[in-house]
Amino acid sequence: MAPSGSCMKRTCQRVLHWIPVLFISVIVAWSYYAYVFQLCIGKGRSRFISHAGMKLLMIMQRVLPSAASPVIASVATLLAYHVIFILFTWSYMKTIFTAPMTPQKEFHLSHADREHLEREGRGEAHQEILKRLAKDLPIYTRTMSGGIRYCDRCQLLKPDRSHHCSVCDKCILKMDHHCPWVNNCVGFSNYKFFVLFLGYSVLYCMFITATDVRYFILFWTVEAFRAPAFRHGTDKNGFSLGLSKNIRQVFGDEKKYWLLPVFTSLGDGCSFPTCLVNQDPEQPNSASRHNPSVMSSEETHSFPARPLRDSQTHLLSDGASQNDLRGTSNPAVTIENET
Repeated sequence: MAPSGSCMKRTCQRVLHWIPVLFISVIVAWSYYAYVFQLCIGKGRSRFISHAGMKLLMIMQRVLPSAASPVIASVATLLAYHVIFILFTWSYMKTIFTAPMTPQKEFHLSHADREHLEREGRGEAHQEILKRLAKDLPIYTRTMSGGIRYCDRCQLLKPDRSHHCSVCDKCILKMDHHCPWVNNCVGFSNYKFFVLFLGYSVLYCMFITATDVRYFILFWTVEAFRAPAFRHGTDKNGFSLGLSKNIRQVFGDEKKYWLLPVFTSLGDGCSFPTCLVNQDPEQPNSASRHNPSVMSSEETHSFPARPLRDSQTHLLSDGASQNDLRGTSNPAVTIENET
């Protein structure tokens, strides 16, 4: 019964060790689908590809002046992405499935030497036997106490830079560490693949960031997916005051605090300045605000506008130029406070 339970435990451990690898694989597969099919090939994304490949196109134009077609830019973007993606996944798979190398036979003790070593115990005679066995082997490193490095579990003399992995339960040549994200020991046989995997993973992330950062910025709030509904209709840019003022609304006016995790956002979280594209027909115009008799009976029941806090008022008063309002879809904008 005991051997059966131990076998079941080892099987469960092997399955659990593959969970980090499965997690990374799912993320990589999702990133490929999102980038290629949703962002590049999806409807209305042709403009993205030509923009993303513009830098590559400029390089190609220096070599081939005729390469000015947006189609070439699109192909260049997807080609560069797939080259990086293939190298990244290839290195990852090689790191995972390359078996770590163990010491050769000459480092293992014979049956007679093992029995002799066990009889001597742990004294000086033990080390004398190990020194005699290691004198013809290329071993130059020692233990901290100056003794021969010996693995009791594998019953072998440890080559230089080799260590026993408790997860793999064997000695690994030039062992660096056991990486749970590849479910394998990183050592002599796959060290190059692991370094390439790290390098291509950084390059992969940088390429995706560089080519879709402008679209990430456009869709990093919930209002880009579900536009807020005002009384005049929906407007996803209704709360956009322009790039610089949007940044100040989130990070505050004190630039010295921008990079610190200290709350410096402007406003009270309940009332926000808006930049409405269309004039709200239910909002009283400037004339009716000054002349209450112009207001109809319906308009007299509208909710009073809540006054803006000082931190919000100066966002609207700081010269609402056309450049600051480039986030809106219509240059003819009206600044209001939506409560």
